[in-house]
Amino acid sequence: MSFLRARVSVSPAFSGSFLPGAVRALVTFAVLVAVWQAAVWLFAMPHFILPGPDRVALSLWNDGHYLASNALVTLGEILLGLVVGTALGVASALLVATSPLARRWVLPLLVMSQALPVFAIAPLLVVWFGYGLASKVVMTTIIIFFPITSAFQDGLRRTEPGLIDIARLAHASPWTTLRVIRIPAALPSLASGLRVAAAAAPIGAVVGEWVGASSGLGYVMLQANARSQTDVLFAALFVLGLVAAGLWFSLDALLTRALPWSPAARLAAD
Repeated sequence: MSFLRARVSVSPAFSGSFLPGAVRALVTFAVLVAVWQAAVWLFAMPHFILPGPDRVALSLWNDGHYLASNALVTLGEILLGLVVGTALGVASALLVATSPLARRWVLPLLVMSQALPVFAIAPLLVVWFGYGLASKVVMTTIIIFFPITSAFQDGLRRTEPGLIDIARLAHASPWTTLRVIRIPAALPSLASGLRVAAAAAPIGAVVGEWVGASSGLGYVMLQANARSQTDVLFAALFVLGLVAAGLWFSLDALLTRALPWSPAARLAAD
């Protein structure tokens, strides 16, 4: 039982590997900024088409409070969407994995739902749920629902047959088998789905803000684009990238610590 043979000494190795990763990220960022600035100089780009890093940095400094307050709005939408989407995804995966009837009838509908373009349904969500928080949370939920459902359902389906046979020999009930064996074994797959969801969730929140909002980074982008304030637009994109990266790395660290039997945790411990 692989998830019972967990290595608990994950955190020291994980923390030890953080600094080199952070240095690499800073070097990569510096190279990208240098290429960006070189392109602006080389092609003599007007600032309303492609502002230089210096103009974007100045916008971050001057409009820092404005960007931070709107980033908090977007972060709240993302977090609520993640909670709701995770709950619905886990429940749907459990239903599909444990019920042959649901697998035949519900799973095709879940797959078909991914063919719906989010930009097409976003205006409807604003009509149904209003311009407030609810429509953005629903949009975020729609974006992340299927990756979580698919990953967790796949983990439940791929439980080692030998473990299931042992449970049957012990006369364990289906519920006990699910709770003691299948769910713990599928948690690393769920963690992979959550990592994908954390990277995709900002898209749902920003799309919802583009369609109708009075705050949030998506709203800032729309206003900046309408006023040809490209430097503010790039600054908002930079802040959104920081929010997405911070969310992903925080969730990754949390999942690595919470699931020491997962491949990611074993890799971090080596």
